[in-house]
Amino acid sequence: MERQMMVVMEVGGGGGGDHQHHHHHHPPPPPHVSGSSNNNESDVVLVGELMEVIEKVGSYGGFRRTQRKECLNMVRRLKLLVPLLEEIRELDDDDDGDNKSVVLHSLAFNFLSNLKKALLAAKKLLKNCNCGSKIYLALESEAVMGRFHAVYDKLNQALDDVSYDELGISVEVKEQVELMCKQLKRAKRRTDTLDIELAMDLMVVFSKEDDRNTDSAVLERLANKLELHTIADLKAETLAVRKLVKERGGQNADSIQQIIDLLGKFKQIAGFEENMVLDGSVSSRRLQRCQTMLVPHEFLCPITLEIMTDPVIVATGQTYERESILKWLNSNHRTCPKTRQTLDHLSLAPNYALRNLIVQWCEKNNVELPKKDSSVGSDGSSAELIDEISSLVQNISSSHLHTRREAVVKLRMLSKENPDNRILIANNGGIPPLVQLLSYPDSKIQEQTVTALLNLSIDETNKRLIAREGAIPAIIEILQNGTYEARENSAAALFSLSMLDENKVMVGNLKGIPPLVNLLQNGTIRGKKDAATALFNLSLNQSNKSRAIKAGIIPSLLHLLEDKSLGMVDEALSILQLLVSHPEARNEIGRLSFVETLVEIIKNGTPKNKECATSVLLELGLNNSSCILAALQFGVYEHLIEMTRSGTNRAKRKANSLLQLMSKCEHIR
Repeated sequence: MERQMMVVMEVGGGGGGDHQHHHHHHPPPPPHVSGSSNNNESDVVLVGELMEVIEKVGSYGGFRRTQRKECLNMVRRLKLLVPLLEEIRELDDDDDGDNKSVVLHSLAFNFLSNLKKALLAAKKLLKNCNCGSKIYLALESEAVMGRFHAVYDKLNQALDDVSYDELGISVEVKEQVELMCKQLKRAKRRTDTLDIELAMDLMVVFSKEDDRNTDSAVLERLANKLELHTIADLKAETLAVRKLVKERGGQNADSIQQIIDLLGKFKQIAGFEENMVLDGSVSSRRLQRCQTMLVPHEFLCPITLEIMTDPVIVATGQTYERESILKWLNSNHRTCPKTRQTLDHLSLAPNYALRNLIVQWCEKNNVELPKKDSSVGSDGSSAELIDEISSLVQNISSSHLHTRREAVVKLRMLSKENPDNRILIANNGGIPPLVQLLSYPDSKIQEQTVTALLNLSIDETNKRLIAREGAIPAIIEILQNGTYEARENSAAALFSLSMLDENKVMVGNLKGIPPLVNLLQNGTIRGKKDAATALFNLSLNQSNKSRAIKAGIIPSLLHLLEDKSLGMVDEALSILQLLVSHPEARNEIGRLSFVETLVEIIKNGTPKNKECATSVLLELGLNNSSCILAALQFGVYEHLIEMTRSGTNRAKRKANSLLQLMSKCEHIR
């Protein structure tokens, strides 16, 4: 099954939604205020509500590991607002009821109202990171990061409009809030590539091509990393995934199915057998009032697991809720979600018989059928958004440079925000004109365009569309000659596109690997990381291994292993593990300096690094006994013994195999 990775979401430096500075303009007091008491009371109520929100998010017990650091930072920053709110509440005590007081309360009320919007967005996000699906939050980690940035924007905009002097805020509190604003702006700059080990493990789990015996080892590591190894964790995750399935409707059915499959694998490891499939075996949450009975599963849509209000039959004879199957078909799917068979035609026939049975059952059991929202289009998107996207798509081809640039920036932002937008932009014909714009001779437009395509490529179907439109050669061209940021985002785009095996082959054939190796050697830390993830992915293809070796990747990897300050030992070892099965690579990796570095990692690396280095050394030793002798001279023996006792499961197996191999060498008798 192809995996839908989110690790390569938009990577623009200072990314989307750059903060707009607001001039301090103070609105007049609302017309209904004759004395200060109305707004005065409102201030007190609002301050109380905001304090409650800050207290509530401070009480969340633990966040998902993939977003924990960001959540704790956000909670810490929100708590810094408490002294400011307390001082605004004290305005109340100095109230004389004069005109000045009216203006003051009006200022306070406006500021507090804006701050409330920002805090509620923060609370919603933190709640999601506190109890949402752990697997989903890992897969969508960059999109979630985008949501943190959007909240930072809202907070900044609210705090930019504080009239400290007029409100009589003390210097200490003003300095504290201004410092927090600086931190928020800094937090909005592009963060490090997310946990590469997690990214690569997810990639391997979802990769068909990977023939290494890593399944259980990688799964165990992932389960530990995502904290999904106890029965209680897995039960909670099952509930979170069920909730996600309902919220999503038919959107992203492929990636939701991947999440369910991966959850199933984690359950097998833990010996917790409770299959969860998209086939109506879960009763609808909306029908909780009928706790004593289950809704007959044939009444539930297989995609949303909700009771059907407008059931329709597709070409395979399966029945779905009309809105859900339309979303599926509008996402360029041409298969039946349940049977996976290709649909001979796309017409939908109303299933009146089933509809009547559902209505009768609901009446008999006193259940109200869900009402459909009439303002939503047939694919579940608002009409205004569809209009906005189709006009932006037209503007990409405008003869005015400014209009073009503006349209590309807006599409980049929309494609960053959520999965539905990526599908809408593609359905409205956005991909072909964006691909043409990659060759436009303006470096800023190129940079924005390649980033928009990177965001769009997160959607599985879009990966194919973008490649078929001829984007890959143009992206490789930008990778060679673009700005720093454009080169980094081009590497990330190639990583995303090469999730599909056909695109791995295309990137290799179109000579995309040498410029990636060049970026790995000479790029910024960010560029090196983006190049590493792309090269890892591309090297799952056998002929690309040879291309990477010819392009000089091995010396670059040795440099990454030796220079600890770059913090890229994980990435280098992950790529080496793929390449070491290739004879050309073994000739270079077998050199003494390399063996010495591997032994050094086996002595002092992290458990994961030790495991990878042992795996590489074993592969070398199976083909060349002099590597084994060299490793022994560098003192590897006692560390392998230690690893058989305390290493990861996979490390123990590899260390044992290596020790057996060594015992065949004459040095150990």
